Amino acid sequence: MKKFLLTSFFTLILPVLLVNSSHIMSISEGSPNDTAIVDNNTNLDVSNLVYDVNSKPFNVSYADWTEKWWQWTYSIPWDKNPSYDDTGKYCSENQIHPVWFLTLAYEHPVIRSCDIPENTALLITLLNSECSYAEFPLLKTEEEISECSKRMQDLVVGVNASINKAHVPNLENYRIHTDIFNFTLPENNILNLTSQTTQAVADGNWLFLKPLQTGTYELKVKGDINATSTIEINGNQYNGPVGWNYTTTYILNVK
Repeated sequence: MKKFLLTSFFTLILPVLLVNSSHIMSISEGSPNDTAIVDNNTNLDVSNLVYDVNSKPFNVSYADWTEKWWQWTYSIPWDKNPSYDDTGKYCSENQIHPVWFLTLAYEHPVIRSCDIPENTALLITLLNSECSYAEFPLLKTEEEISECSKRMQDLVVGVNASINKAHVPNLENYRIHTDIFNFTLPENNILNLTSQTTQAVADGNWLFLKPLQTGTYELKVKGDINATSTIEINGNQYNGPVGWNYTTTYILNVK
């Protein structure tokens, strides 16, 4: 089957919502003494909103947070999975403070509205890939599934993100390759596989935002892929994160 998650599985246009940039305030890394001040105007320095790729937000590495993102998204059954929610009504599903996870949408652009608690960081994929033993039973070693995820993610040719229409720079620096990790698929899972626990390695481009203070924000993300390319694994050809390369817009209401 086609990958059904915002990844490279075999990975309405609505009226434009205008967000008043005067709502932009400040952000913090969870400490009152470590706050990045943001101008209340269109000249937003969004680089101050993003965790450095070499940092350890809440004492957890970037790579480990991305593993937690995969474990979260696979743990949610199809009918409530935020990846297949066009409005944002399942945005809070299985979320745990201090980091909430956000997802892309499959095969069409969406605008989602999401209420975010204060002091909550946000991790969203810009395009990502993973290979697991459950999905690729002919792959037998960590090295094989690691190479599989890397080759799929290599099909990504660009990633873009903006906050209140201010472009986030240097996103090419935020590609993360994980170690091997476990995830568990429930009944009615988005991979359409038997419920089980398996192991995977993931590769992806990410945006990790520090906690936003009270206000309304427009977060817009999109990744681009080389749709004319495929990879071959054990004689089977796959297209990388095809279907997830559409614009996803979040209207974030931090309260």
